[in-house]
Amino acid sequence: MLRAVVIYAGLLLALRLFGKREVGQFTLYDLVFVLLVANALQPAMTGPDTSLTGGLVLTMALVGLNYLVGRLDRMPRFHRIFTPAPAVIVRDGQYLTDAMKKEGVDQEEVEMSMREHGVTDLKDVQLGVLEPDGTISIVPAGVAMTRTKHRIRYHHRAG
Repeated sequence: MLRAVVIYAGLLLALRLFGKREVGQFTLYDLVFVLLVANALQPAMTGPDTSLTGGLVLTMALVGLNYLVGRLDRMPRFHRIFTPAPAVIVRDGQYLTDAMKKEGVDQEEVEMSMREHGVTDLKDVQLGVLEPDGTISIVPAGVAMTRTKHRIRYHHRAG
């Protein structure tokens, strides 16, 4: 039990030092990191006593590597490797079924996103976009679209 507590504390400390993203902001390489850490730490918690040090060293190495990849991801050329481009799936009140099939999105998911954006009818959608993070952005008809360089992420909070 003590080894599990040590591993847990070490992982929390490492994640606190190197990362500030929330689960909803995980990238592809964050997911790979979580899977690798889980696999690396299992023997440190259940294996022989000597595996505790190895587990902590592996954790620090993986956290450091994930931090480095996160820094590299700020470079546009590297970022394009791991982040898909946004895909338009609705335009002017019409589903773009070929794009939806390609992206693996169904009408129910688009309709759910429409409701979240306060739109009840497909004909009231000027643009629907599957974003790189998997969310669907809806631009209602009649809304002027402007380009910004700011990325705004809305968090729904229970209120």
